[in-house]
Amino acid sequence: MNFALIMLIALVVTGAIWLADVYFLKPKRVGGEKEPLLVEYSRSFFPVILAVFLLRSFLVEPFKIPSGSMMPTLLVGDYILVNKYTYGIRLPVVNVKLIDINQPKHGDVIVFRYPRDPSLDYIKRVVGLPGDKVAYRSKQLFINGKRVDTRLNGEYDYVKSGLNFVSARLYREKLGDHEHATLVLPDQPPVRVDDVDSAYAKRENCVYNEEGFSCTVPAGTYFMMGDNRDDSNDSRYWGFVPDRNIVGKAFFIWWNFSDLKRIGTVIN
Repeated sequence: MNFALIMLIALVVTGAIWLADVYFLKPKRVGGEKEPLLVEYSRSFFPVILAVFLLRSFLVEPFKIPSGSMMPTLLVGDYILVNKYTYGIRLPVVNVKLIDINQPKHGDVIVFRYPRDPSLDYIKRVVGLPGDKVAYRSKQLFINGKRVDTRLNGEYDYVKSGLNFVSARLYREKLGDHEHATLVLPDQPPVRVDDVDSAYAKRENCVYNEEGFSCTVPAGTYFMMGDNRDDSNDSRYWGFVPDRNIVGKAFFIWWNFSDLKRIGTVIN
């Protein structure tokens, strides 16, 4: 569901009804004739819809985390806020950038439109910038030939959907200015080669084998991976994310019904 489009339609409809009443219908009403109910509702809701539309389009937008691909940084059920202007001002609905402010950096957690289906919003961590050579071999991330600083930090157990118990290794990773946690499942391959889309854009920039993969990130695109490295559907499988698909930078957890202690957590 394209909520921004729905909001825009509601804004246009209520605004048009209100203006039509101001300039055409109201002057024709006589005496104390009451304004139509539709006009009353439009006049009341238009400023509210306008405020929400501008807030969500240019400042911050809320999202809910639906999967465990970003565990342990983000959990299923986390409600997060995304900064819409960090990387530039974009036209709502069409997502065309008007003003360029900043570029994504290594380690940023961002929301973007899924390249295969732009109606879906995904959230992952930026591991590759335009021009980078990203490699993931034997569960170790390399950027431009340099090993990303990673250290073992214990074990992490969780339950997946279907009541499947998972025991993972917990790591601390330093990526750009961000130090964050990642999960690794020792019995899983670094990439499931059979699940890789053979026809995604610039597929020739990547090489896959049993030990992992290496990709050169094309201009104007980014390479994304989930923090739950072995349980994430990310750029390893469907390719690069164009700059035009970026929605914004995730920065804050504002609610979680299952774990109130997560409220107010800053996303790193």
